[in-house]
Amino acid sequence: MQLRARLTTLTLALTFCLCAKAQGEPARINPFDDPFMAVTAEMPACPQPAPPMFNDEQFRAEAHDRAQRGVSCWMAGRCRLHNAYLYDGEIVPRVRIALNASGKFSGTSIWALGQRRFVWLKGCVATAGQAAEAERIVRNIDDVEGVENQLMVGSQGRPPYIVLP
Repeated sequence: MQLRARLTTLTLALTFCLCAKAQGEPARINPFDDPFMAVTAEMPACPQPAPPMFNDEQFRAEAHDRAQRGVSCWMAGRCRLHNAYLYDGEIVPRVRIALNASGKFSGTSIWALGQRRFVWLKGCVATAGQAAEAERIVRNIDDVEGVENQLMVGSQGRPPYIVLP
């Protein structure tokens, strides 16, 4: 299942690169390998969030800040690993497992993005209660430092996240 999610992310990245190149924009990739995956996919009309993408200029601007932010929790004694971004590859799959194991998110389309022990929940749920419950469950996962809940109720209206073009 994890391989399929990686292939989907790679396919999306290649699509972005081709679209950007066709439009004369700089190519965008996920050079930091931020984990981004679909957790549920049962609301087909839900606007699909764009994966984390950076062009070369954005990558260079972000790299230094990430190096400082990543190591700061270890230097403060709040992380067992030497860089907070090292947790993300383990956290995001656990988000999928935890939300699906709860049995409370049928009829939703939820994606999870991990960066520096923070998780962004993006997508669509049927009720505000589901959004709150998803956030509660993810906050209780080991090593998660924070949750940014960008889930919208229903699939109508403008989503609070950047969508695929």
